[in-house]
Amino acid sequence: MKVKAKRLHRLRIKRRIRKKVSGTSIRPRLSVFRSNRFIYAQLIDDERGVTLVSASSREADVQSAASRPIERSRVVGQKLAERAKAAGIERAVFDRNGYQYHGNVRALAEGAREGGLIF
Repeated sequence: MKVKAKRLHRLRIKRRIRKKVSGTSIRPRLSVFRSNRFIYAQLIDDERGVTLVSASSREADVQSAASRPIERSRVVGQKLAERAKAAGIERAVFDRNGYQYHGNVRALAEGAREGGLIF
């Protein structure tokens, strides 16, 4: 029962964030999803409902680049920023998706900033 309550609490926070944050083709939304093992990030244009760029810690080159989860998250952020630049995207809106801005989520955001993404 505690797990369900925790999930519902995160979803309530997520809905509150999504009321204020939405992405456009010029400034897409950087959405983060964190599972127990992996972290996923994607740049989304909410006006068209399209994912423009994505990256995750499940990719083989990310797995081999870093051993610790926080290091992997930073690499995912850098890889996302690299792909965004290739797609001509420089700015984004950060959507932490109800997760605390701490640990892996923070490392991903910092990695994206290091890669040159502005938000």
